[in-house]
Amino acid sequence: MRAASMTHPQDLRTFLAAYRAAHPDDVLTFRDEASVDQDTTAVIWELASRGLHPILVFEKVAGLALPVPVVTNIFGSRERIARMIGATTATLHAAYQRCSHAAVEPREVASGPITEIVETKSIDLSTLPMLRHFATDRCAYITNGAVIAEGPDGRGGNVSYHRAMIRADTRNELATSLHSRGHLWRLLNMAKAKGKPMAVAMVIGAHPLFMLAASARLGFLEDERNVAGGLMGEPLDVVATPKYGIRVPAYAEFVLEGTIDPDAISEEGPFGEFTGYSSNRSTNNVLRVETIMRRKSPILVDVAGGNSAEHLNLGRVPREAEMVEKLRDRFPSVTAVHYPCSGTHFHAYVAVKQMRPGEARQIMVGLLGWDPYLKTVIAVDEDVDVTRDDQVLWALATHFQPHRDIVVIDGLPGNALDPSASGVGTTSRMGLDATRGPGFEGVRAAISDEAMARAMTLLARNK
Repeated sequence: MRAASMTHPQDLRTFLAAYRAAHPDDVLTFRDEASVDQDTTAVIWELASRGLHPILVFEKVAGLALPVPVVTNIFGSRERIARMIGATTATLHAAYQRCSHAAVEPREVASGPITEIVETKSIDLSTLPMLRHFATDRCAYITNGAVIAEGPDGRGGNVSYHRAMIRADTRNELATSLHSRGHLWRLLNMAKAKGKPMAVAMVIGAHPLFMLAASARLGFLEDERNVAGGLMGEPLDVVATPKYGIRVPAYAEFVLEGTIDPDAISEEGPFGEFTGYSSNRSTNNVLRVETIMRRKSPILVDVAGGNSAEHLNLGRVPREAEMVEKLRDRFPSVTAVHYPCSGTHFHAYVAVKQMRPGEARQIMVGLLGWDPYLKTVIAVDEDVDVTRDDQVLWALATHFQPHRDIVVIDGLPGNALDPSASGVGTTSRMGLDATRGPGFEGVRAAISDEAMARAMTLLARNK
C-alpha cells in the first residue's frame, strides 16, 4: 500500500486548473457573494436560457455552515463531458463504452487528502455545507451524494446517487431515498435478511470522472469504481474508511461513513427532481453517520437538481452509451440515438436507415424494453438530426400517421419519480414511427451547396 501524493490527476483541483487553462471561456467564476438559498440554481437557469452551460465557481456563498467555495454545473455541457474522456460529442457514446470496458480495480493507498480530517465522535451534520436549490425544497439538500456499499464477502460493490437531507430531530442522521430501487436497494434487503444494517459511505465531491462512473449502468456487484479507473486510464486511488473499511476515493472532498438501517424510516422531501417537479416520493431511509472525513480546505461540489442539463446529462450519458452499443450490435441500421433534455429521462430519438419494412418498430420495442426509464421513443430517418427537437417534430408532423404508426405497451414497471405513473409503479410505453416508410411520396426541399456558400459570404460581408 502506498501513500497518495497531494498533487495528482485524480484531484478535482488538478482537473479544474487544467480545464480552465485549456477552455477559459467555459469556466465562470463569481467573486461577489451569493446566497446559500437558490442563488446557484438561479444562475444556472438564467445562463441555460441563453444557451450557456459553463462550469460555475462561486468563491463566496453566504449561509454555508462551513465557508467553502462551491463548484457546480460540471456536467451541464455534453461537449465538456466528451472532452473529459478525449472525445467529441459525435464520438462520446463509443468513447465512453470503450473506457467503461477497460474497467480496472481500484488501487488502495495509505492516505490521501480525504484523510486530512477524520471525525468519529460527537458527529454533527449541521457543520456540513449544503445548498437549498429550489423554493419548493423541504430544506437544504445533498445532491451529489454518491453512496458506496461493498458487496457481500468482498465481492464487488455498488456506487449510486441518492439525494439526502439532515433529519430535523437529530444531528447525526440523514434522511435519504433509494427510489431507483437498484442494486443498493438489493444490497439493503440482503442486509435486512441477515438482520443487520448496511454499511455505506457517501462521497460528496470527487474527480468528475468518478462522478460520471457513479452513474454507470452495470450488472449486480459489478463495481462503478472499476469503471472510474477505466475512464481515468489508471486505477482509482482509494482509502479505507476507518470503521467499515469501505473503499472511497483518496482525493474526495467529503465522505460520510455509517449505516442504513433497513427498518428505520424518516420523512424526506419534497425535492426538485429530474422531472422538473418537486417530488416527495421516497423510500424514506435513514443513514446514521458515524464518521465524517474531509479535506482541510474542501470544495463543495454540487450537482444542480431539477431538470437541469447537468442533472440529466450526468444520469443519461452512461445510459445512452449502453443503449447505443446494444442497439448497434443488434441493429446495424441504427445511425444515431439521442435522449433530449426536453424529455427528461423519458424520451429517446433514434435515427434509422431501414433495411426492411417494420425494422424501425422492432428497434423502438427493443429500446423501450432495455431502458426502464423510457416511456416514448420516436424513430426517424437517417437524414433527420436527432439532436434537434425541431427536426424530430418536423419528421413527426410529415411522416407519421397516428392510426398506423403507434406502438403502445401497457403495464410495465415505471420510474418511481414519474408524476404521471400509477400508484403501483407501472407505466405504459409508446413508440412513434416517424420514418418515411414504404410507399412514401415526397421530395425533401433542398438548397444547393453553392447557394449556401454565397449566403455565407453575403452574411460575412454584412455583419
